[in-house]
Amino acid sequence: MALSHLASSSSRSGSLLKPLSSAISLRRPISTDTTPITVETSVPFTAHQCEAPSRTVQTNANELLTFFRDMALMRRMEIAADSLYKAKLIRGFCHLYDGQEAVAVGMEAALTKKDCIITAYRDHCTFMARGGTLLEVFAELMGRQAGCSRGKGGSMHFYKKDSNFYGGHGIVGAQVPLGCGLAFAQKYCKDEAVTFALYGDGAANQGQLFEALNISALWDLPAILVCENNHYGMGTAEWRAAKSPAYYKRGDYAPGLKVDGMDVLAVKQACAFAKEHALKNGPIILEMDTYRYHGHSMSDPGSTYRTRDEITGVRQERDPIERIRKLILSHDLATEKELKDMEKELRKEVDDAIAQAKENPVPESSELFTNVYAKGFNVESFGADRKEVRATLP
Repeated sequence: MALSHLASSSSRSGSLLKPLSSAISLRRPISTDTTPITVETSVPFTAHQCEAPSRTVQTNANELLTFFRDMALMRRMEIAADSLYKAKLIRGFCHLYDGQEAVAVGMEAALTKKDCIITAYRDHCTFMARGGTLLEVFAELMGRQAGCSRGKGGSMHFYKKDSNFYGGHGIVGAQVPLGCGLAFAQKYCKDEAVTFALYGDGAANQGQLFEALNISALWDLPAILVCENNHYGMGTAEWRAAKSPAYYKRGDYAPGLKVDGMDVLAVKQACAFAKEHALKNGPIILEMDTYRYHGHSMSDPGSTYRTRDEITGVRQERDPIERIRKLILSHDLATEKELKDMEKELRKEVDDAIAQAKENPVPESSELFTNVYAKGFNVESFGADRKEVRATLP
């Protein structure tokens, strides 16, 4: 399943999160070289009603090392969230993304911040890819004021308005019509941007998804529907829940593409292809063949409907971080020790952010009804800048 390597070519690089800390002690600085490297994806793309993009992907040392760092940081963040939840510092629902990091990172590499992303409740890493900070993540998970939703959204409701990240939604499949609405606004305003609406295989049979796709196709909206197929929904294997689990074909009249969602370079290539297509022709469906290592949520052990051998096999053969690690080492872009040192520093960053979040205060009770609009409950308040609750007149 390893990536094969070809000759050099041109590329653009992308920095998703903050630069590598200068505190890391390495034999040499992590490379910022943009000398072109050309790589072939692990498996071919499978297309429906469109021509598949080339398996040849353009990259460089800077991008590959950034990919490694970002995915490793996300992995460490999610593992830490697991521990915090078990320590009862995170309450309510919590859905972890470890194993699926290549989708968030590869997608971001193909986009700009003008493009919109909206997703379901497994949203921590997508928020980070859009430029969110570790403090915002852990503060929100623990219900603190410094959280990205001011501590009032919790695990399922991350947002980042300045990067056009629209959540973070707990109702299964409900974000897809909202995403198509964002795409309508983009076309209406002639923004030359697209919206990626992400959903899981468990939401792929929702009627609202097909209704939203239908009107998007009628109006040629720049909507990209991304099915993150981790194969088990809430705990039911896809073959038991869907008569046709080839989700990239489910639009029938809309083109689709099946992508190895554990290969960050394949995700980058597919998302760039989808963006170009959507701006010219309207909606397209991407099915990301991915896998979650944790259960559906923290209340699910994740081992009653699949074997531990299956999980171990995916980790050994398809893990997105290990794939990039092997690629970096094979091109002599960093040594094994340098990558290990980087991971140690990332662990420290996560630990420091957790410590800061623990010290952050919880929201005041007076904040309970800010940033919402409600009638009939004797309160009415709307807008991010409202500081006080205004009682409605009888």
